[in-house]
Amino acid sequence: MSRKAMSRNSTFTRLTKAAARFTGRPLCFALAVGIVLLWVASGPLFKFSDTWQLVINTGTTIITFLMVFLIQSTQNRDTEAMQIKLDELIRATQGANNRLLDLEELEEKELEAFRDSYEAMAEKARLSNDDEECIGTPLINPPK
Repeated sequence: MSRKAMSRNSTFTRLTKAAARFTGRPLCFALAVGIVLLWVASGPLFKFSDTWQLVINTGTTIITFLMVFLIQSTQNRDTEAMQIKLDELIRATQGANNRLLDLEELEEKELEAFRDSYEAMAEKARLSNDDEECIGTPLINPPK
């Protein structure tokens, strides 16, 4: 990746982080409530006209449109960071199954095979009267 592209991504990331922090604060909510109250109070002045209604509809539509991208960007970054942390925990845990490191890249059928293996293990532990059988890290070998 070029240095310019990295700088652009970094600027975008900084912008989305700052916007997410601001929009998640009580001050931003109070500001939004204030704008709505101001709009409602101005209704009689504008005789509750179609233009008066269009102002709030347009404003909220634009803000909602932009917030979708802001939320998605923030969610993608958070999910990616969490996935890396989980991968590190799996990698560093003795006895952990390293085949689980990239589950998010697998097809649905492959994920179901892993899920079925874990569900079978959980059911076996629930039905068991042996406490030793419920503890530990048995090897998971999903069907291929």
